[in-house]
Amino acid sequence: MQIRLFLSSLLLACALAGLPQARAAQAAPPAAQATAAKADSEAPPPDVDELRRQLDAIPAQLGEDDDGRKLVARVNAIGTAAERLAALRAADLADVDLRLEGLGPAPDKGKPVDAPDVVEQRTALAKQRAAIDSELKLARLIAVDAEQRATDLIRQRRAQFQAALTSRTDSPLSASFWRNLQAAVPGDRARLQVLWQDLRGAATAALDSPRRGAFAGSLLLALLLAVAGPWVAERLLVRVLPPRLPAARLRRSLLAAAAIVANMLLIGAALQMAWGALRLGGTLSEPLQALQQASVRTAAYAAFVITLGHMLLARRRSSWRPLPLSDAQAERLAPFPWWIALLSAAGALVADVNALVGASLASEALTLAFFALLLAAAVATALRHVRTREADAPPPQEGAPREGPPARPLWLGLVLACAGVAVVAIVLAVAFGFIALAGLVARQMVWSGVVFATVYLLCMLVDDLSEALLSSKGSLGTHVHTALGLDARLLDQAAVLASGVLRLLLFFYMAIALMAPLGTGPDEVFRRGSTVDHSLKIGEFTLAPTALLTALAVACAGFAAIRVVQHWLSDRYFPQTALEPGMRSSIVTLLGYVGGVVVIAVALAGLGISVERIAWVASALSVGIGFGLQAIVQNFISGLILLAERPVKVGDWVVLGDTEGDVRRVNVRATEIQLGDRSTVIVPNSEFITKTVRNMTLGGAQGRVLLRLPAPLDTDARRMRALILQAFEAHEGILETPAPSVTLEGIQNGTLTFLAIGYVGSPRSAGGVKSDVLFAILDALREAGLALSPPATTSVAQAQRESAQEPPPLSEKL
Repeated sequence: MQIRLFLSSLLLACALAGLPQARAAQAAPPAAQATAAKADSEAPPPDVDELRRQLDAIPAQLGEDDDGRKLVARVNAIGTAAERLAALRAADLADVDLRLEGLGPAPDKGKPVDAPDVVEQRTALAKQRAAIDSELKLARLIAVDAEQRATDLIRQRRAQFQAALTSRTDSPLSASFWRNLQAAVPGDRARLQVLWQDLRGAATAALDSPRRGAFAGSLLLALLLAVAGPWVAERLLVRVLPPRLPAARLRRSLLAAAAIVANMLLIGAALQMAWGALRLGGTLSEPLQALQQASVRTAAYAAFVITLGHMLLARRRSSWRPLPLSDAQAERLAPFPWWIALLSAAGALVADVNALVGASLASEALTLAFFALLLAAAVATALRHVRTREADAPPPQEGAPREGPPARPLWLGLVLACAGVAVVAIVLAVAFGFIALAGLVARQMVWSGVVFATVYLLCMLVDDLSEALLSSKGSLGTHVHTALGLDARLLDQAAVLASGVLRLLLFFYMAIALMAPLGTGPDEVFRRGSTVDHSLKIGEFTLAPTALLTALAVACAGFAAIRVVQHWLSDRYFPQTALEPGMRSSIVTLLGYVGGVVVIAVALAGLGISVERIAWVASALSVGIGFGLQAIVQNFISGLILLAERPVKVGDWVVLGDTEGDVRRVNVRATEIQLGDRSTVIVPNSEFITKTVRNMTLGGAQGRVLLRLPAPLDTDARRMRALILQAFEAHEGILETPAPSVTLEGIQNGTLTFLAIGYVGSPRSAGGVKSDVLFAILDALREAGLALSPPATTSVAQAQRESAQEPPPLSEKL
């Protein structure tokens, strides 16, 4: 608690001392700016002359001191205004054309002329139409010029960004670096003194004003809100939310989201209140106004990261912890969200102060190197704590198994590995003088961690919301199921689909958010590979390093996405449907093959290899197929036929030659059949197409129990028939429809032969039912004093329902 109070006070004091915001947090404008932007968008756009003047005022070439991002934003705003103006003028032009159409065309020569007022009005409308049409064309031209100017500025900004990353300065390990810094210190101190005097003057003016009491009260209230506000808000949420939410995981995820939003609003409101106290002495200068916006957004960013880490670790409530960490690991990692948030925010803030006061290049290099190394050290220490095993855990009781740490998912392991690589890259970049690259890697490392953690929490939230609102297990789903009579399985499918769609949207915005520190958009990232010089050319095919990396990334991401979708379908969606296991397996398998073909095609397109360019490969393969690959292609096509027509599916009992067993898997080349002794036979798919196959369970076939029971000639035939029929009807496995039957098949050699037939639900259960019925018949005959004549023979055969038509052989169906 004392650490939280101290750091909250420190955060407020740093904001009032003049630290601006983190660059990563600058994308979120304040509410006042959003309102002003909305008002500007509703205002009528300037005329074409003003738009052309604004566009010409933007330089076509970026200078070293120009902010490319702001210039691109200005150009885009001009283009948007031009498009709005063109839309308005198009509507005006349509209105004028409608009015001219109402007047009708001008009469031809030799015909009676129109009235003078009609001629005058037509002439005025024609002039008005010409002016509107001219302005419309000019507005469209400005929109096109703005788009071209923005594209050119983006290209230049990207070139400057790449040049800055590859530029090398003096290493902090060299003496020249510190000599340059020593020479620049007096000038930087003087520039910072000007900003300090400005802030100090604003505070003095507020203290000397008649409202000094309000100034002191506002500062105390802001400090109280920043220090005690998060503590009170968290405890109120813990007491208020859980009783009003269903007893499910939604409590955990919704409470975490609410706590993050509440802390951001409280810290932001506290800083706004503190800056409002400074405004009591008069209007703040332009640098202080920029400093106000920066500090508020920085504090909100830091509060967001700290609260996010606190909720994900949940060191005081292990049952609410979403991450697979033990209690000891969560306890050791608890301080790191604070340190990483404050270090990343402070580093970017100091860099913004340097830009605001115009600090020297040596000071900027020192800032980047210093905070990059601090962040690398903090992340490296956190990684060491994450990878530490529970060696100091208390030993389990005698006879009880020792519980290890929770299983770590694959994505978390990849994120931790990337963080470790980034830490090593930062240290090496600073040591060799690539300070700009080190600063970028440090910012991207922290920002990526924040984005991944946020998306992870949001994924949990959307899953819990979908389950609570749409699933049949939730309260709302129960009401919908009762009121509308919808199937519970249909509601569960809707919940899973809604969760999947929302997760897809989150992943899309995660990709955009990961590129935010680079100052670019998704389209620029995918086009960046075309700007690198080509290094290898084979005929008309050009092989570039970025093309190889792009194709590899597309292939890895594509196949990983296919696996994720397949697991999602088989583990989450299909269990909520009424599809049989064979159909599920066929859909998942076909999806894998089709997705694999699409991914390979896209990867080849990334390499610049189109379908036309691989025509010669297909021609060469056709020759090889004609000689050596006939069997493989035949099995492949047969596998596709089996998956499409499904004459044999997973779970069927089939007889193919001497092989008899259950189908366990239908692959694209071969089918796996499990025999009665639990061994597996791999049968090529072409065998199912070219040979006769007996499918014992096709179409839900029933099994038949057939018994031939001989008896002496002097046996009471009617009594014996009744006992046999009673044994069949008494067994629960014998179906009532078709009903079992017992007939006297014949008399031969002084022996009566009774033929008993009963039907069971599946051929698999015919053997067991036959044994039970025989035992029951023998017991009943012994009690009745009747006997059988040796030898007695029985047989079990497959039968279809007597009311259904017998299906054609498999060879005829194929």
